[in-house]
Amino acid sequence: MAKTKKRKHIPGGWQDWMTDRVLRGAIWCALRLPLRARLWLMGRLIRHVVAPLAGYRDRAMDNLAHVWPEMGVLDRRRLADLVADNAGRTMIDNYDVKGLMQRMAKAAIRGDGLTAVEQARAEGSPVLFVTGHFGNFEAPRAALVARGYQIGGLYRPMSNPFFNAHYAANMHALSDPVFEQGRRGTMGLIRHIREGGMGVLLFDVYDSAGVPIDFMGKPAPTLTSAADIALKTGALLVPFFGIRKEDGISFDVVFEEPVAHGDPVEMMREVTSRLEARIHAHPEQWFWIHRRWKPKRQRKRAAAKMGP
Repeated sequence: MAKTKKRKHIPGGWQDWMTDRVLRGAIWCALRLPLRARLWLMGRLIRHVVAPLAGYRDRAMDNLAHVWPEMGVLDRRRLADLVADNAGRTMIDNYDVKGLMQRMAKAAIRGDGLTAVEQARAEGSPVLFVTGHFGNFEAPRAALVARGYQIGGLYRPMSNPFFNAHYAANMHALSDPVFEQGRRGTMGLIRHIREGGMGVLLFDVYDSAGVPIDFMGKPAPTLTSAADIALKTGALLVPFFGIRKEDGISFDVVFEEPVAHGDPVEMMREVTSRLEARIHAHPEQWFWIHRRWKPKRQRKRAAAKMGP
């Protein structure tokens, strides 16, 4: 009996168009609801519908088993569901740009790095903020923009071009300049920083060109881009975090002490350590859905380097 040939997913095809229509509809409907109801709805939608169907729950559970093999299946399932809930809340948070800035204008901001950031702004000195996919990573940026700062950024485009169109527009709506990831975008961000601007980079994604740095006790290829840009431009490298509070709505915004300039790899080890501390305190707020480690691919690459 002949096997049925699996259809290849084509970016920009009808599947992407349909997915985008569904997400646009869900976002449009959610934004018509009061804030608390909106966040609850999107959290539950991603947690109970999208994550199981898209395989996000299984991926998060696999990552948790990789890092914490002693954790039981039920605990991994519970944590994976909480991760999906936070992802849904974060998505709809960030699609209400005006609302998020109004909320963050009233939020308290703190941390050992705040004084340095305020001084840099007064002097027109460059600052590069660095963070991970934790809590709501746009909340600190929104808090600063609401206080009159201009914070640029670099974003990784979505594989779905229909969804990416409004995703990118939403990034620009919060604060420009925003650059698409790639050589041209990176150069644009460097120019912006070098001229005394401020920007933000998220560093916690897998990249085969990265340097292996232990993350949550396991080696994870990590780009040194944030450290490299800080060194090239003389910018302060300031980790920040938007930590979702127990009410599921508001945030603690923390600007940590700037990372000392030095060897780029050691700088990224320090940045990684700062993120790890936040994850240990709030494991449900990191995006375990990401393929951060890809251990099989790492083993294959290591074997290939070893040769026959």
